[in-house]
Amino acid sequence: MAWLLLIVGGCFEVGFTTSLRFVEGFRNMPWTLAFLVSVTISMGLLEYAARTIPMGTAYAVWGGIGAIGTVAVGMIWFGEPATTVRMLLILGVVVCIAGLRLTAA
Repeated sequence: MAWLLLIVGGCFEVGFTTSLRFVEGFRNMPWTLAFLVSVTISMGLLEYAARTIPMGTAYAVWGGIGAIGTVAVGMIWFGEPATTVRMLLILGVVVCIAGLRLTAA
């Protein structure tokens, strides 16, 4: 269950990083509220998962999911380049996350 919650928390990290793009100095209230809700849920799920999963592993997986998701959002919705090198580097992060999951106690 902790791993599932950690994955969901990583997805909410994507939500808060995407929301951060639109907060306009925290003056845009709907996006600011989306940011605050997302960051609260994301951090809360990370904290809960880290009660069972070693903190270093939990943080690396959580951050990796957030990073991969944020890059994907950038490529899909904001026109960021999806070059072969970027895709290979993302694959490298995925492999590292999988490795951490497989070696976690």
